[in-house]
Amino acid sequence: MCGRFVVSQQVDDLTAVFDAENDFADWRPSYSLAPTNTVPIVRERAKSDTGEFVRRLEPARWDFKPSFMKESKRPQFNSRIETVATNGLWKGAFASGRCIVPMRGYYEWTGEPGKKRAHYLHGPDELLAAAGISTARKLEDGTWEVSTSIITREARDASGEIHDRMPVYLPLDAVDHYLDPVKLSPADAEAMVDFLIAQSDRVAPTITEYEVDPRVNNSRRVDPSDAGLIEPLGEAPTLE
Repeated sequence: MCGRFVVSQQVDDLTAVFDAENDFADWRPSYSLAPTNTVPIVRERAKSDTGEFVRRLEPARWDFKPSFMKESKRPQFNSRIETVATNGLWKGAFASGRCIVPMRGYYEWTGEPGKKRAHYLHGPDELLAAAGISTARKLEDGTWEVSTSIITREARDASGEIHDRMPVYLPLDAVDHYLDPVKLSPADAEAMVDFLIAQSDRVAPTITEYEVDPRVNNSRRVDPSDAGLIEPLGEAPTLE
């Protein structure tokens, strides 16, 4: 699973890496993004006037809510690669709403409740490209809300030592194929799942982890702008 992650890059850094137009002028780096927060995603969609597909960095609510979904008290922020192409909640977005969720790294926890140890998992570089799905629905005030979910897989290597699930990360040279806006047939969707597994197998061995201060455990009290959240744990942790 992936329940909290970090995007420390500025807008210009993200648009440069993904060769995307900026549709998220208000974005500010965050070291603690939690479910229901607004997060940056990269996706390709058609311009209304020309129909030409354009890649954009844009905001999305990290709580997947397609228009047909009834209200749920539990956020839908992860989707399993084993069912993303076949489950009725996800398959439409996987067929035609694929996106990338950029991140520097993510957090996982080990230990008993009340004594949770926080771990920060990251790649060798400062940016990871997590495969995601996105959808849009019209709100009561007439505006449109884009929402997203991060695709997860069985964890392996260092990630597997901390948790049984991890995000599906893509090498940057695989991003174009995943973001291709063509709608996938059931057979194509199955092939895309195989592609994701194979490509994420390239990234998984590069993920490493270290323990961080447990003050990151409380998403409601932590300061998301605090870069110290991803610093390796010192000798005197701050328990909160």
